[in-house]
Amino acid sequence: MSVDNISQIISRPKYDFLRIDQNLGDNIVLLGYGGSHAYGLNNENSDIDIRGIATNSKRNILIGNDFEQVVETETDTTIYSFDKIIKLFCSCNPNTIEMLGLRPQDYIYLTDIGREIIKNRHIFLSKRVIHSFAGYANAQLRRLENKSARLVSQGEQEQHILKSIEHASYELRQRYTARPDDALRLYIDKSNNPDYDTEIFCDISLQHYPLREFRASMNDMGMIIGSYAKIGKRNEKAIAHDKLGKHMAHLVRLYLMAFDILERGEIITFREKDHDLLMSIRNGEYLDDNRQPTAAFYEIVDDCEARLDYLKTHTDLPDNADMTKVNDFVERINEMIVFSNARQVEYDPGSPHKNDPAEYTCPKCKCAIDHFKQEHCEHCGQKLDWSNENHDKRSDY
Repeated sequence: MSVDNISQIISRPKYDFLRIDQNLGDNIVLLGYGGSHAYGLNNENSDIDIRGIATNSKRNILIGNDFEQVVETETDTTIYSFDKIIKLFCSCNPNTIEMLGLRPQDYIYLTDIGREIIKNRHIFLSKRVIHSFAGYANAQLRRLENKSARLVSQGEQEQHILKSIEHASYELRQRYTARPDDALRLYIDKSNNPDYDTEIFCDISLQHYPLREFRASMNDMGMIIGSYAKIGKRNEKAIAHDKLGKHMAHLVRLYLMAFDILERGEIITFREKDHDLLMSIRNGEYLDDNRQPTAAFYEIVDDCEARLDYLKTHTDLPDNADMTKVNDFVERINEMIVFSNARQVEYDPGSPHKNDPAEYTCPKCKCAIDHFKQEHCEHCGQKLDWSNENHDKRSDY
């Protein structure tokens, strides 16, 4: 679907909330495809999902209010506030960071600030991708595995549960009081329980740790264990409506996107190179006669997990986003809103030079620069020469 067609669609009355909601309207800086259309995995039955970002108003910035997000279920539209999206980007949230890697033609609306967000996408990337993208994929795939006809031994299932907990543990450590790395050791050993061949055990060594937080973290891990004993509503519906192939394809896609980020620092949302494989999975070619995942599908999964395990120790990404750079960026964007009447320039896919999200970079270190007011690169000190830039490109900030 072309940008012209989608622009006509969002001009319909049911999308009026984009124009009249007090937190949206002129505050919107980015709108783009979400879901199957963004990934290139859509078919004639695919719904149109819209994702976007809106800055907070000048007043809300000054008084510290944040609307966080606007969700409109009828149109499958979610618009995140600038403050919330920055937090989600820094955690490498799979459902949001994909907005930074759309094809140019998949952005429906884009302003100068929207382009600045895209251009600075590299500052949000970190090893947290391993635990967000791959952690989510691992948990979902293993729940699919539980519902398939494939026979999985009890010992193998314990391995899957342990891997899910290990992925989740990274985020849990961010949530609770810090503890030494060796404070909690999880491992699998032979079980004394007659119902189990092997079982997950733990060795705990903690001193002066808040009891309530310890209990909460144990409950979180207990919920992961419990998730393997029941079928989630979403996957139950997927089986009932013959959509299991679609979910299988999107879960493999998560791994592939994680590899791009970990290996090359690139966010590639539209999966052109993987299109044939992912569509074959979506279309049911990896389902058996009982509409359950085949052994060949699990071989793909195993290969993905092996590649991920390797990348855990072979990526150049930092452990976490550089919050100094992130906060500098947030400050700069909020200054544009508070101290200026920012002229919002709509994205024009037909003008690739003017709207290229990566157009303004430092000639020396190649980092993204603030072309609206910057005289020197903040990272390397290079003096910036704007003598060849016309007024329209530099905008009226």
